[in-house]
Amino acid sequence: MGRATGDAEAGRSGRPFAEGERVLLIDRKGRRKLLRLRAGRSYQSHAGVVSHDALIGLPEGSEVAARTNDEERRNSAKFLAIRPSLSDIVLNMPRGAQVIYPKDLAAILLAADIFPGARVLEAGVGSGALSMALLRAGADVTGYEIREDFAATASSNVAEARGGNERWGSYSIELRDLYEGIEGSYDRVVLDLPEPWRAVDSAAAALVGGGIFCAYLPSISQVVELRQALRRAGFGLAESFEVLRRGWYIEGRAVRPELRMVGHTGFLTTARLLVGAGAVEDFAAAEEEGEESSS
Repeated sequence: MGRATGDAEAGRSGRPFAEGERVLLIDRKGRRKLLRLRAGRSYQSHAGVVSHDALIGLPEGSEVAARTNDEERRNSAKFLAIRPSLSDIVLNMPRGAQVIYPKDLAAILLAADIFPGARVLEAGVGSGALSMALLRAGADVTGYEIREDFAATASSNVAEARGGNERWGSYSIELRDLYEGIEGSYDRVVLDLPEPWRAVDSAAAALVGGGIFCAYLPSISQVVELRQALRRAGFGLAESFEVLRRGWYIEGRAVRPELRMVGHTGFLTTARLLVGAGAVEDFAAAEEEGEESSS
């Protein structure tokens, strides 16, 4: 019986951590620390020291104790050790610019219909959060960025996150202004820029027929201007929405919405490039009728 139980426990153990991997430490108050494991190093926490050597070889999902320098002082602080999700990496990585939140990243992947091998032009790469989401979905991403420091931060963050994972798509960043034009042909154009309407005509010329344009914007007035530009440039099936995330507190029979929620962070707008004057005119007329009936 003991042997069978031991075998079952071994089968449930997570894959051991290896040197060079990232690990996420979570204390009992939910505080998180993202580390890159290096032999001989240690993490100095508020509760004591966590040795990297104690984590290397430890199965994922285990707890590790924080030690103090004072042998007479008792310390019961422990950290849960797991591999970070993409969401964990995005929220804890170095930032050169404000990142797009995970709830919006997930929505972008579906709204823009990102698929393995998709040729995606991304502009305004910032800290690389959106790049990571697109690449892990298998897209081949070309980024346009005007700031060299942002491009360097994004490249570093993406390289750290992907490691040697060959299932991620290819990635390159060009230091150039999207508003001055787009080179090449793409299946998707995904923008995180303050004035995406200035790039709509260039996007229409670069996208394949039926290709999707997607933009992330903080204010509804920007969305209105973008939607007008999309209609003029021959895009149709346009949609604009926001994503709100509210957690729930569940403790036994005590159930209620969490007091805090991740509310408005930005608006997502998508549209498809229509081919042929007839299709463009038909969908433009349908949108105008819809606006008149709702006013």
